[in-house]
Amino acid sequence: MPGFVALLIVGLLSPGGTEQSGPPNAVVRESTTTSTVDRIERSSRLLTLRSKDNVFQTVHVDTDITAFDDLRVGDVVTVRYTESVIVAVRSNATLSPTQDTTAEARKEDEQVVEQLKRVVTIDNIDSQGLFVTYRTHDDRKMLHHVRDKALLEGIRPGDRVEITVTRARAVSIERARR
Repeated sequence: MPGFVALLIVGLLSPGGTEQSGPPNAVVRESTTTSTVDRIERSSRLLTLRSKDNVFQTVHVDTDITAFDDLRVGDVVTVRYTESVIVAVRSNATLSPTQDTTAEARKEDEQVVEQLKRVVTIDNIDSQGLFVTYRTHDDRKMLHHVRDKALLEGIRPGDRVEITVTRARAVSIERARR
């Protein structure tokens, strides 16, 4: 999944010196990808997938998903996995580039595969709440599709927000039908 927001992971870790201006908005959802198995780490049960567009993604596979044991590099599979996004207004936060906070998140939940965090300034939210325009730390203006309007509740243009995306574990794995 290209795009920063699609990569953010669960685990809201407040950076020092910032003040939260309101409760965070959080969405946990299941996503699905059909990709080629690129790497299998059996001891840690991590599965790295490669999409048709050569985008790599890693998911943790719980021990109750027995299909993992039969996978081979090169298999084409459909994987359902959970991911979460948290958006919190941080009025005093400093704009920041994307930061990989995976190591910190794993201290609280070892099954976190990836966590990314970024602080941006909201420029505009379209009237249906389907798109948001924001400015990055280097003053780039970005447009992003919002899958769940709940992430934007109470957020207004001019707000500085911290976005945290966490990708966690696979829910199911099936060999893709050819």
